[in-house]
Amino acid sequence: MNRIEKEKAMIVKMIDIYYKKAAHGTIEERDELKAYALKRLRYCKFGNEKSFCSKCPIQCYAPKYKEKIKKVMKYSG
Repeated sequence: MNRIEKEKAMIVKMIDIYYKKAAHGTIEERDELKAYALKRLRYCKFGNEKSFCSKCPIQCYAPKYKEKIKKVMKYSG
């Protein structure tokens, strides 16, 4: 399994944990965040050579999603 595939699996697990235990969002919000995160990983310019998103020089998340994913990672990580 390459780096991008591992990150995809990890972000899906983290989002599931967050929405199951901490968030009061809807299933639609959870699924929207998953789809967005997976799309960002699929189109990552660095591919399998990427570092952690937080250390990336290119911030590809829109502000709305960036805040959501920060909460997910802080809680689930």
